[in-house]
Amino acid sequence: MRLALLSPLPPEQTGIADYAVQWRRAVNAAGVEVLTPLQGQRPILSMEDAQRWVAERDWSKVDVVHAELGGGRHGEFFVLSALAALPNRPALSATIHDPERIVWRPVSALWRALDKATWVPGLVSKVMAVLVDPHTLWSERRLARQLDGLVALTQTGAQRLARRMKVPVAKVRVIPHGTPGLPTQPLPDLSSLRLLYFGFIYSGKGIEDLVDALGTLLKQEPELASQVRLTIAGGTAPDIAFGAGGSYLDGLRQRVEAQGLSGQVEWEFDIDEHDIPGLIQRNHLMVLPYRESRKLSLMGQMRGTSGALSWAIAAGRGAITSDARAFAEEISHGNGVSYPQGQVAALSEAIGAVLKEPDKVKQWAKAATVLSEQRLWSRTGQAFVHYFETLNPWVARSARSGGVRGEAASLVSGGKRP
Repeated sequence: MRLALLSPLPPEQTGIADYAVQWRRAVNAAGVEVLTPLQGQRPILSMEDAQRWVAERDWSKVDVVHAELGGGRHGEFFVLSALAALPNRPALSATIHDPERIVWRPVSALWRALDKATWVPGLVSKVMAVLVDPHTLWSERRLARQLDGLVALTQTGAQRLARRMKVPVAKVRVIPHGTPGLPTQPLPDLSSLRLLYFGFIYSGKGIEDLVDALGTLLKQEPELASQVRLTIAGGTAPDIAFGAGGSYLDGLRQRVEAQGLSGQVEWEFDIDEHDIPGLIQRNHLMVLPYRESRKLSLMGQMRGTSGALSWAIAAGRGAITSDARAFAEEISHGNGVSYPQGQVAALSEAIGAVLKEPDKVKQWAKAATVLSEQRLWSRTGQAFVHYFETLNPWVARSARSGGVRGEAASLVSGGKRP
């Protein structure tokens, strides 16, 4: 079977890019040839760009085109839409990372022009996004109907996606986020609880809530100060760490100092992928205090999951999470606890409860280890191959026979159909 993957890939610093590189390895190891035709290409910024790009390539030697959709990216969405219009096309599929919607950001050319215009106030762009949302939703639903299959990482995400996109539930397959097979490492000494926030560091992740919750706990019970430490670790790319209000990271440091936590908080930035397991396993728990975006709530509910949470599972560590996204489902296997998002007092109480009952850490770590074994990337790769074989009879026959072979260069570099 030959597959074309439409996705951001490293060195792009996004969770979807990190997921895609692991996914490509797993699916390739399961016997599928994976091409990445968008890699190294100019960004596709419009439907017209996508139609032109698709027309310049020979898709007859590709069995399946699979996209990783999320993060408000338009390029992959436009390419799938252009492919869907071909009379003789490959099977089309996508993993939807941010259900219940597919792309969220408006696809209308008018809105995109206004969004880029420096003379248009940001508020006007936001208002326009809401006004044109019915067109965005119509475009998402049309593509969802045209795709041969969709994938969500959780049951919650699958159910929400099917309902909002108005497609049969059976059309959405659930394949959880894969985990690498990491060697089991014992928990650190429980005499001092080590908490970890891990992920991209920018506004919207609720890191402020975590800092405030820990500060609240230690003001109420100062004797616990020697028994808990927090590490804030992750990516700090300038395009996500800086906003209209200046440096988010500087503001976070000031918040830590204001809460009197300078002695309890450590910082680790821009971690290499190979160092992630060691980072997580040096700690007892991961804490993910995400808040749902108020702006996005006008358009729907985001019910995706988190690459950071999958790393916690892979490393055999439990988690305290907010109930944002589909986190509650992901820690429902006995590997953690959730609290109502935005409620600092509830998060403070959850941390305090673990300090008073350290056996919870052991129970959660054991459950996470079991879950990790069930979700190994090797099994995930096989699950995707089986899924692709169900998309249509041609793909199944191709998989059994070895697929149509031919030069991939025409797809990657361009080349008209014969």
